[in-house]
Amino acid sequence: MIREMSHPGERDGSWTLLTGHGHVLVEIARNPGARIRDLSAAAGLTERTVQAIVADLEAAGYLTRTRTGRRTRYTVNPDSSFRHPAQQGLRVGPFLAVLAASSDAGEPGPAAGPRGSPTAAAPAHHDRAGPGAPGPGRSR
Repeated sequence: MIREMSHPGERDGSWTLLTGHGHVLVEIARNPGARIRDLSAAAGLTERTVQAIVADLEAAGYLTRTRTGRRTRYTVNPDSSFRHPAQQGLRVGPFLAVLAASSDAGEPGPAAGPRGSPTAAAPAHHDRAGPGAPGPGRSR
């Protein structure tokens, strides 16, 4: 018997592939001008947790913060390496480009509009829906 994956909003003891740090970094790659409140809502974490994660990511060199007036703009360092030994030598940039671009296909994330990220310009004609999902030439 094949068990279906639970939906992202369900809290039935399921787990997610990315950690909170991964979710926040992907959201920042999608929307570099996002507020902590926006990142919190998109990642499903408290604002306090997101603030701590952003500080961790900055300290580790994954991103930099630039203040302009009362706003903060983030810049992701795509040349940063993954921290786990199993991904030794791999850069986060290509991984973030794929996940950040997935918001163009309608997945949950920040509201539609300019994101200021080069990944946001990815062509929308790619089938990013994944296996089994309806797409060009497929029907249910």
